[in-house]
Amino acid sequence: MAEIRIRNTNERIQGEQNVKSFLEKQEVLYEHWNPGKLPAELQEKFVLSDEEKQQILSTFDSEIRDLAGRRGYRTWDIVALSDATPNLEELLKKFEQVHTHTEDEVRAITAGKGIFIIKGTDDVGYFDVELEAGDVISVPENKPHFFTLMDNRKIVAVRLFIETEGWIAHPFEDPAFQKA
Repeated sequence: MAEIRIRNTNERIQGEQNVKSFLEKQEVLYEHWNPGKLPAELQEKFVLSDEEKQQILSTFDSEIRDLAGRRGYRTWDIVALSDATPNLEELLKKFEQVHTHTEDEVRAITAGKGIFIIKGTDDVGYFDVELEAGDVISVPENKPHFFTLMDNRKIVAVRLFIETEGWIAHPFEDPAFQKA
């Protein structure tokens, strides 16, 4: 289940309803899907064949189509990252910079853990959303953020897009942002 850490105060927010309520106030969508639907052999697998990626998409097809229908997403794929990923360090350096997009950034975590760092309202500042299997988050367009791996350095997630070519990151320079 997702957990939030507010960086300015180190306050932690736990529990699905509390997380959802906090994120709604920050204009961030949060949902939870049943990660137990995924076949056991894929629940802790982070190097995936095209067939296994398709199996994950098929397993969550109704949830994906429901979210896509409500939010206007037109295409989706799977991203799998682990220490086995070629050029992982270079990818993470690119991810770990505050940026915005001209569409939502959506992740539905199916295995592993990841973290979104998001710029909240002025009274909140930056906060971390620690995600695990079953957590679904949509950071709205033009909201400064970045996504990276947690200490386990393993994640599989469904990504949903409005534009069929995916989104482009636009750097967001913020002198107030400090890495944890």
